[in-house]
Parts: sequence; structure tokens; C-alpha cells
Amino acid sequence: MGEGERYEEFAPPPALRPFIRVLWTYAAPNPTGDVQRIAPDGCPELVIDLAAPYEEEGDDGVFRPQPPVIFAGQMTRPMAIRPVGPVEIIAAKFEPDGARDFLGRPLIEATDLRLDLVARLRGFTAPSGAPAAQAAALAEWLEGQRQAAGWRIDPAVRAQIAAAEREDEAPFLSPADRRALQRRFRDRVGVAPRTLRSVFRFRRIFDHATGPDADAASWLEAGLAAGYFDQPQMARDFRHFLGCTATEWARDQAELARRLASQTYKRDGAD
Repeated sequence: MGEGERYEEFAPPPALRPFIRVLWTYAAPNPTGDVQRIAPDGCPELVIDLAAPYEEEGDDGVFRPQPPVIFAGQMTRPMAIRPVGPVEIIAAKFEPDGARDFLGRPLIEATDLRLDLVARLRGFTAPSGAPAAQAAALAEWLEGQRQAAGWRIDPAVRAQIAAAEREDEAPFLSPADRRALQRRFRDRVGVAPRTLRSVFRFRRIFDHATGPDADAASWLEAGLAAGYFDQPQMARDFRHFLGCTATEWARDQAELARRLASQTYKRDGAD
């Protein structure tokens, strides 16, 4: 990590664990300013930037500042961001189906979007430079939201997600039940079950990758371990989910992009 850069993860309190996978903080006092590619990981997030928000590249190729508080819905394509000043972030990574009641609307309406939640978190405060206290403050605020809205989990949707993460076959359903579940899945997760499986498989590559010096052979080995049949299949997903090749990503990515790839997609990544 760069000078002064830090990244830490915290387990959510028990009442929030069905909904939130991990709380994390990140700070980079002197970021490089380079463009970073953030890949889908199957989990929506609430992200609060206490310093200078990142700029995000739009569909027109223009970089514009993100709001200081965003809800990042499910992603099916890469997000390109770049820092414009010191970075200090507090974030909550939801379970794939954990944010529906927090957002209060179908998750499909937030897919591939970063929603401005500045007004909703007006008045929220967290101490600068104190990761554990920052995570605790966010957890306390989220617990208040959970109690007020009565968050719940759809057991059938959660079972589909668990099967996808374990690479198991999905539970058998009749055609009518399968269609009904797909509608509920898109409502509570934001993507189709097949898409989420593809994202999970892609993110498993980083569990086996060997770092910035990885060559084509080591990336292929990581892809095979993650469940890909061959290099072309893995390469197609790298182009789709990151917009580059594996070796290009390993060479160019640093700071927040690399930390998110190597840590927070993991099911048991919290400290």
C-alpha cells in the first residue's frame, strides 16, 4: 500500500449480519490520480466519502464527481473512477439480496447506477482517521434504519444466492415457481440468477491470482481454479466485467481497485 494508505474491514453487529456482509474503511492521503477499474462483485454498497469524492467516467467518456454519499447498485459492467484529492471512505457492503428494504425500492432500479443519498444521510457524522469508530458509527445508523423499516430476507432468494456462491445446482422448481422466483430475484438482488452466478465465478479468479507480476499462464491457472473451461472464456469475462485483459488489470490497478478485488468480495472476508 502507498504511504499513509490504509484499508480495514469490520464485521457488522449480529442484527445486521443477515443484510450486510462487511463494513470497510479506506483512506489514501496522497492518491496517484490514476483511473481505477472497479469490477462487479455481486453486492450493492453504501459508500460515504468524508474527503474528496472520486470522479466517475460516464457513458460519454467524461469524468464527473460522484456525490459524497452514494448507493451503488448491482454492477454488470466495470466502473472507472479516479481520485481528485485525499480519499477517506466508510462503506457497507450489503449481501446480494440485503439492500432491498434499505433502499425501499426494487434493486433492479439501481442496477449499474450510483444513486445520490446525500439527503438521506444528512446529519450522519463519523470521526476522521478512526476506522473502527467510523465503522461503528455507520453500523449504528444502519441498525436504526433496519429497526425503522423492518428489513427482511426472502428465504427462497437467499437459497438461490447461497447455491450460486457454492457453485451448487439451484434448488429444483416448477416452471411457474421458477418464473415467480426470477421476478423476486430481480426485485431483491437487481440482476438475474444467471448473471449473479457469472459475477461470482469471475470474482473467484482473484482468490487465486498471484499479484501484479502475474503472467498469462498464472492468470489462466487462476481462471481454471475459479471454474472457467479455458482462457478465451475467462478473457471474455475480463473484457465484459473489467474492460481489459487480466495482465493489463494486474499491471495498472492499485489503491482502492486492488483492495476491493482482493478482499471484500470474499464471503468470510471480515476481520
